[in-house]
Amino acid sequence: MSKLSNMGHALYEGKVSIDFVGRKWLWYAISAVIVLAAVSGLAVRGFNLGIEFVGGVEYQVSMPAGQATEANVVKIREAVARTAQTAHIPAAEAPIVNTSANSIRVQTEPLNNDDSTTISKAIQTSVGVDKQAISSDAIGATWGQQVADRALLGLGVFLVAVVLFIWAYFREWKMSVAALVALAHDLLITVGVYALSGFEVTPATVTGILTILGFSLYDTVVVFDKVRENTKNLARSRKTYAEAANLAVNQTLVRSINTSIVALLPVGALLYVGVASLGSGALKDLALALFVGMAAGAYSSIFIATPLVVQLKEREPGIKAGDARAMRHRERQEVDRYASVPAFREDMPLQEEAQPRAPGGGSTAVDHDQDRDRDHDADAVPVAPLRTPRSTAGERPASRSVSPSASSKRAQPSRKPRSQRGKR
Repeated sequence: MSKLSNMGHALYEGKVSIDFVGRKWLWYAISAVIVLAAVSGLAVRGFNLGIEFVGGVEYQVSMPAGQATEANVVKIREAVARTAQTAHIPAAEAPIVNTSANSIRVQTEPLNNDDSTTISKAIQTSVGVDKQAISSDAIGATWGQQVADRALLGLGVFLVAVVLFIWAYFREWKMSVAALVALAHDLLITVGVYALSGFEVTPATVTGILTILGFSLYDTVVVFDKVRENTKNLARSRKTYAEAANLAVNQTLVRSINTSIVALLPVGALLYVGVASLGSGALKDLALALFVGMAAGAYSSIFIATPLVVQLKEREPGIKAGDARAMRHRERQEVDRYASVPAFREDMPLQEEAQPRAPGGGSTAVDHDQDRDRDHDADAVPVAPLRTPRSTAGERPASRSVSPSASSKRAQPSRKPRSQRGKR
């Protein structure tokens, strides 16, 4: 843990730096590949819309403990599909059958009452359960359409609120644009992974997607706040805008990673339980959307949002002038090596100590070495000698002893009071 702490401290102080802003085109290319794969999966496979959006009939078959197995799932699927031919029910030709805790869920297309009763009897016969163990719910597609409309309305209101909030807080529309691009990036990746996985799109999925947009925005705002703090006084820091923004990303890197890991661990546990133990259900749909969206949000706030802000800000005339001034100052320091004056420290030597002389006025081996070095460095650039530091009157040493003078025996004039001046 000490190594990780030291690494985080070095990143915050700028001693170790990862060039996130300078390699922006690499991050853009990686994101483009991921988004392209997600959009391709969405176009090829499409969404597996749940019964809440397309409508239909859902049967919930309660099974004894340990009987909600894959073998019984196959029996029910074959029995329901067989009714499409024997009972002439086309809506039961491709049923969706899966396990859910200690029950088996069966979904078909919309049915009338007679067809629903026929399929219920087929399920009873296939697995040998009572009529009371089967419950059915008819869901119309109108309700699903209302859910979709409300979700789109909520998404639109959220995006407008994001733009207004970031513009009011940072006073910078370019940061609003970068935040929206990061949100679109996270949204496309989440829905693409959802399409590729084949999970059903349910109202829980919509809830998860809206939740991960808030998480992504929170992480982006934290990084932007540090960028604003570092770029507030660029003239004093002698850094370019890109360097100050890159330092902000490095300073918040450890925090972003820790927050993402802490958030992803419980969501990953929910996803595992929903897939491995519960089978199908709202928990699995919600957990997948949260897991993918949180991971994408942490990535976009570091690799997409901040580099995009820097790319937009570098087009401003003021930022260009500041970057040019910082580069000129840096080049001047590289040309004149004495331009950088070190900061004063208490242990800094003020002058060279005198070397001891040999007895009798002769020179020592040290004197010969100094003479040889002086002759060797005759062509070197002369360096001004160190000045003797100033001292107060009480600390100033006497340069020579005070000798008596002739004026010391004469009477010295004294200053008279103002009332007696001019009188004899």
